[in-house]
Amino acid sequence: MGDREIRIAIAGVGNCASALLQGIELYSKDQELLEEPIGLMHYDLGGYKPGDIKVVAAFDIDARKVGKPLREAIFAKPNCTKVFYPDLPDYPVIVQMGPVMDGFSEHMRDYPEDQTFVLADEEPVDVVKVLKESGAEILINYLPVGSEEAARFYAQACLEAGVGFINAMPVFIASDPEWAFRFKEKGIPIIGDDVKSQVGATITHRVLTKLFEDRGVKITRTYQLNFGGNTDFLNMLNRSRLKSKKKSKTQAVQSEMKEPLLDENIHIGPSDYVPWLNDNKICYIRMEGLGFGKVPLELEVKLSVEDSPNSGGVMIDAIRCMKLALDRGIGGPLYGISAYTMKSPPIQYTDSEAKKMVEAFIEGESEEEKVLVASPVGEALGGKV
Repeated sequence: MGDREIRIAIAGVGNCASALLQGIELYSKDQELLEEPIGLMHYDLGGYKPGDIKVVAAFDIDARKVGKPLREAIFAKPNCTKVFYPDLPDYPVIVQMGPVMDGFSEHMRDYPEDQTFVLADEEPVDVVKVLKESGAEILINYLPVGSEEAARFYAQACLEAGVGFINAMPVFIASDPEWAFRFKEKGIPIIGDDVKSQVGATITHRVLTKLFEDRGVKITRTYQLNFGGNTDFLNMLNRSRLKSKKKSKTQAVQSEMKEPLLDENIHIGPSDYVPWLNDNKICYIRMEGLGFGKVPLELEVKLSVEDSPNSGGVMIDAIRCMKLALDRGIGGPLYGISAYTMKSPPIQYTDSEAKKMVEAFIEGESEEEKVLVASPVGEALGGKV
């Protein structure tokens, strides 16, 4: 086994980063959770525990975070997620200015400062240099939806710095054959794209879709509507930034169907921004189908979750699986953990199949013997994954 410390860098010190860091400390120090780690899929994963994760670098573009100690930046506006563990340590990390590129949508200037981003008047740092000097092994991309250029910038920085890349946002990098090949060629692991929540809208919709399929019910129409009050939902009011997000969420559900629905019969995506909800996310799912005798069947579900903590435990597992890959010298897309934790992985598997692959990977079994290569990514890697 390799170094017991897992050194991570974070791009985007927002609500998800706040929930992740609070969770790392909580599951390291709360005695009751050490005995019964409620909320984690794995407490010990391949010998690594949550407390082994250490932040060594962080990047942002907001004036209230750039130049500030990480401990302070994590709770700075516009962050609004639930504070469930406020006693964070004095991280030896100052948040540094990242490239803005397309990470900021102009419509966000029209909202109160407490709800939106405030651009820092700073020059971006040399991200590759910071990654190398900090000793980071893994970079987590938590940039806002629609930051296509900026996400690819950080992916390229990881290739140049020799750092593993976890793409938590809906820009297709791990699932893009060209990027997958580049990470494979360099021997650098990548997990992506677009993180799932522990029990969120996408995985709930997937499970219900699989239930309909397994029980012989033909799905005829479905929708998933989501709204909330964090900067993610405010950012997504600019519909031009949603193409990748809608595609990611839609294909995650469609992949559970034997025959995908026509576009006019499926609608999945953000609906609106309600400021007073803060980090609470409301999801409505409706499914219509035909059962025995072609008799109509309808199902409606409402899900209410604190959005950012809902992906924290998922990310802790992704980080530790990537560390195992680094320990073992495995590069390129990590298929099982990507399918288990991401909406748009390089190869889609059912959640139960992905879980089995992850457990096998943790035990040291090679994914290359198990992964199907009938995918664009598999073909790009020459049929060998």
